Amino acid sequence: MKVLFVLTSHDQLGDTGKKTGFWIEEFAAPYYTLADAGVQVNLVSPKGGQPPIDPKSTEPDAQTEATRRFYEDDDLQHKLSRTRKLSEVRAEDYDAVFYPGGHGPLWDLANDRESIRLIEEFTKQQKPVAAVCHGPAVLAEAKAPNGEPLVKGKKVAGFTNTEEEAVQLTNIVPFLVEDRLKELGGDYSKADDWQPYVVTDGLLITGQNPASSEPAAETLLKLLKKEKAA
Repeated sequence: MKVLFVLTSHDQLGDTGKKTGFWIEEFAAPYYTLADAGVQVNLVSPKGGQPPIDPKSTEPDAQTEATRRFYEDDDLQHKLSRTRKLSEVRAEDYDAVFYPGGHGPLWDLANDRESIRLIEEFTKQQKPVAAVCHGPAVLAEAKAPNGEPLVKGKKVAGFTNTEEEAVQLTNIVPFLVEDRLKELGGDYSKADDWQPYVVTDGLLITGQNPASSEPAAETLLKLLKKEKAA
């Protein structure tokens, strides 16, 4: 089985002068969940090369067993530094796609034509699309085969307005994930802030926050195994 991970290339937190990027835990935990199960995981980003890491995700209170493993994993860090360009990959070469979060995707992947194309291709080919935390922002411009918003009428989760308020970025981000998913007609639901919460609707898997990244990957793995056995 092959799964494509799509990471942000955006490193500026609006006009604050601060840095952003992808959230390490939301990359590392799903990566190891899948790789340890024998899944081949390939990495891409819009610009290719090293995707920016959100510096907040390196702080002590953001560390988990998966992030500690990542810091000691020279092979994975090397692989991460050499991501392919998003424009170079096709959905037909993979069994599923996974989008880690971090605030970066709000600025680039949410509007990236290649990312939107890829999501729509995976959907048409009836392959799983998974995203966690701010990752579901990448669904904002994607359309279903009938031309309507991909998330319309679908059960979805994503970073909540109150979680965004807690990290004091409500007025910095280009849009709020919860609000956008609702505006598009998504059947949005959530758990308490910072609690793991994953929603599945057919082949669409979305998780609310960093704590949801590993459960989302486990859900994806079960789905892939089920499809393979069918």
